[in-house]
Amino acid sequence: MRLDKYISHATGLPREYVKRVIRHKKVTVNGAMIKSASAQVAETDAVCLESELLTLPGPRYLMLHKPAGYICATEDGEHPIVLDLLHDSDPEGLSIAGRLDIDTTGLVLLSDDGQWLHRVTSPRHLYSKVYRAVLQAPVNEDTVAAFAAGMLLRGEDKPTAPALCVPLPDNSAEVTLNEGRYHQVKRMFAACGNHVVALHRVRIGAVLLDDSLAEGASRPLTHEEMESFLS
Repeated sequence: MRLDKYISHATGLPREYVKRVIRHKKVTVNGAMIKSASAQVAETDAVCLESELLTLPGPRYLMLHKPAGYICATEDGEHPIVLDLLHDSDPEGLSIAGRLDIDTTGLVLLSDDGQWLHRVTSPRHLYSKVYRAVLQAPVNEDTVAAFAAGMLLRGEDKPTAPALCVPLPDNSAEVTLNEGRYHQVKRMFAACGNHVVALHRVRIGAVLLDDSLAEGASRPLTHEEMESFLS
């Protein structure tokens, strides 16, 4: 790992600031003064900033309340990305579990623990996802039955898994899926002759979007929330 990346991870300081600190001879590695930000260090090396020994933090697990207009990617040349919203966290190394479309809002999970991310997203674990959809027209009984039976979407050769669609007031519905196909909720309603006006994810597995999180805000998962994907 690069020395500036190591120090940024260990302290939360911006990389550009860390580079200046290194140039000003304030960093040692195993007792030797290092002035190159690109110097390679191992996790077992003794890295000191102004004589204070640094340690890398453990894995991070975050929930984010995604607003519309952001994409779930680690980089993009056209649109803002959800990592831009992590003002109080170092986004370096974080990946996204459970992506949302650019105009879909709600719960997004992030971590730098690759095994945990794989478990959250692996189809064989079948962690359900719950969405609130606002629709152009009320949800009728035929739509509820079609979701429950599974349907063959355009361009695919395998029907969707049975899904739960619960009609709500004001042309809205709550949808529970056990899979995550491309634009699945929107495509399923379209196949039933309806149009999704707005879509919001409220739950992944046992983890609910924190009601106290404003759009664009994030917080660490509790130990119980993180462990819910491991039980």
